[in-house]
Amino acid sequence: MMERRRRASLALLLNLLALLLAVSALSSSYWCDGERKVVKPFCTGPVTGKQTHCIRYNSSNANDSRLVQYIWETGEDKFVLRKFHTGIWFSCEQNVDLVGEKCRSFITVAPPHERGVLWLCIVAECLYILLLATGGILMSIEVCHIGNVIDGLKLNAFAAIFTVLSGLLGMVAHMMFTTAFQLTVSLGPEDWKPQHWDYSWSYILAWSSFTACMASSVTTINRYTKTILEFKHKRRNMEKNLKIKQKLLDLESPEQVWDMFISSVPSSAEEFLDLSASGRKLSAGSVFLDLNELPSPQGEEYC
Repeated sequence: MMERRRRASLALLLNLLALLLAVSALSSSYWCDGERKVVKPFCTGPVTGKQTHCIRYNSSNANDSRLVQYIWETGEDKFVLRKFHTGIWFSCEQNVDLVGEKCRSFITVAPPHERGVLWLCIVAECLYILLLATGGILMSIEVCHIGNVIDGLKLNAFAAIFTVLSGLLGMVAHMMFTTAFQLTVSLGPEDWKPQHWDYSWSYILAWSSFTACMASSVTTINRYTKTILEFKHKRRNMEKNLKIKQKLLDLESPEQVWDMFISSVPSSAEEFLDLSASGRKLSAGSVFLDLNELPSPQGEEYC
């Protein structure tokens, strides 16, 4: 009983961990991050020291092409790298002066033919969290439940089903976002395409949540299967003991008692059951009493 309760507590702890990681990943916009290479804009306003994020000319008349200086003549870079990070909901990028950032919906950035996949990804992520929370509620009820073991098994079975389904939905949702993001990098708008990118910490949180969810489901299913096997084993032992009891009651002679005793000696004393017939009990001691009353066999029979 205590071992089953410890397993239930472990499954509930893994479920809550998966739920916390999933909510943190879904609410964050750091699934992927990187840098985007853009041309430096013209510097505006008064000179305030060396400005590395914009291009300044020697004259305020920037429309005069004769006053344009080539960037490589001054030893400066023509481009600037602006950092960005993207999640399921938003894609954020640094401002022109590299101070602060501006965000826009990632759905508007994705190509039109990929927005359906992205919406399916959002729905699957929300269902993943919903089913995960439902499984956690069932597990918590089972842990706090004190009563019939059959009711606890029913709660355990439903919790395992909801947890497995949530894990499958989470895996599909993560893979759909990966596909949608990679296609957006290839086919997205030019003012968004990154120079280089990689997966960020929210993406790691999402897959860690999936791992914890599957570990919780495996623990729950293992506990359910083990309990069912224990019940079946106890039932087989009870049926075996009842058969031994019925055969002992049906025996008519001491020789049959001896043959029965030799052929079906139980493996432990606990397997002897109190035999009852018409209000009278036949114990293991009475069997040995009958065996003591058996006639002594002849010596040549054992030669």
